Amino acid sequence: MNKNKITLSLTAALALGMSTNALAAGFQLAEYSATGLGRAFAGEAAMADNASAQFRNPAMLTYLEGTQVSAGAIYVDPNIDVKGTLQSQGMIEVNEQTEARNIAHSAVIPNFYISRQLNDQATLGLAFGTNFGMRTDLGTDFLGSQFGNQAEVHTVEINPNLGYKINDQFSVGAGVRYVMAKGHFGAASPISLPVLNIKKGQALKYMEGEDNAWGWQAGAAWQITPSNRIGVSYHSAVKLNLQGHAHGLAFGGKTLAGSLPLELPASAEIASFHQLNDLWSVHASVNWTDWSSFKKLEANIPSMGGNVDIKPQNWKDNYRFAIGTTYQATEKLALRSGIAYDTAAVDEAHRTQTIPETDRTWLSVGAGYQWSKNLTLDAGLTYVMAKKAHMLEKDKKYPMFGQFAGTTSGDVWLAGVQASYRF
Repeated sequence: MNKNKITLSLTAALALGMSTNALAAGFQLAEYSATGLGRAFAGEAAMADNASAQFRNPAMLTYLEGTQVSAGAIYVDPNIDVKGTLQSQGMIEVNEQTEARNIAHSAVIPNFYISRQLNDQATLGLAFGTNFGMRTDLGTDFLGSQFGNQAEVHTVEINPNLGYKINDQFSVGAGVRYVMAKGHFGAASPISLPVLNIKKGQALKYMEGEDNAWGWQAGAAWQITPSNRIGVSYHSAVKLNLQGHAHGLAFGGKTLAGSLPLELPASAEIASFHQLNDLWSVHASVNWTDWSSFKKLEANIPSMGGNVDIKPQNWKDNYRFAIGTTYQATEKLALRSGIAYDTAAVDEAHRTQTIPETDRTWLSVGAGYQWSKNLTLDAGLTYVMAKKAHMLEKDKKYPMFGQFAGTTSGDVWLAGVQASYRF
């Protein structure tokens, strides 16, 4: 396979892909600009600070004048731990505690946006960013590695958009999304089993693959009064059919070609912006993601007779609630803050160690400084607290490996910078 690789089970695994799964539900990412980071991404579908606004709501392009370019990056520093007890009976008797620390890797998430006003009504835009990603590594010393010990998903989106201003109150926008993805997923034996000729750290299953696919997005904005605005946006599901190969003991020790259908879920947002006075504004949003469409991972491996169950998921829809403020401290300096609550996309019964999904609380601060008439610099800092959550992993197909009962906990720091220039 000469192309970029993506996990046959892109699914069963993710936590930091270009980022970490403690950032948004499942392996979804929210980090698309440092400007939004400083207010916990509150009210994004109704905000138009710079060209990055199109990534959340293409209708907001109509609020941007002339030609604008915005570029930046967000650094993600996660500290996610998994610990618990592995128990098994029969051929192998084990009752031992185990722990994997810092399973999610640090990463830098870049972005780039450009907008060009065609006339008083229409504005074109082009965005480069990511909506999904993750990376986790529990190592081979973790006694639950048979249920999954490494995973990575990396997606990049190219997103051209068009915003159209119907009148002074209403704007609409739409765009297409070209998603490129790659990744891998692996599980390994945590112990040696001479009677079965299995060595410690030996791959039980390893999958990798890739695919590119299309989606779309649309949005609208209602300028109720000069000081009050509502925005709505919708991102379609993106259906991937990951092509790659698998190997390991679960596949007879052979390298086999296969594919895995995977649907990146649809999402929607409703947001509001309110200019209270010359100094203060308030913004809020509610986000929904259709994670209930993620029921199971089922690969297609022709040489094994067709469909092969990888792992049940049984996720549920996720909701995110955020509120933030902006304070115009001086003519050039704007200060931002925000708080958000992100609900988990999975219940305790279905939580996995490779995607230790749990509720999260965001606390954010940020600032924007108008360096010159055309150049604005933004920065944001966020602390994400992940709620301690329980999990139970077991595999009916390989009962000799027992079950892992444990907890996941941790936090994440995010720091971002953004530069925006108006021509």
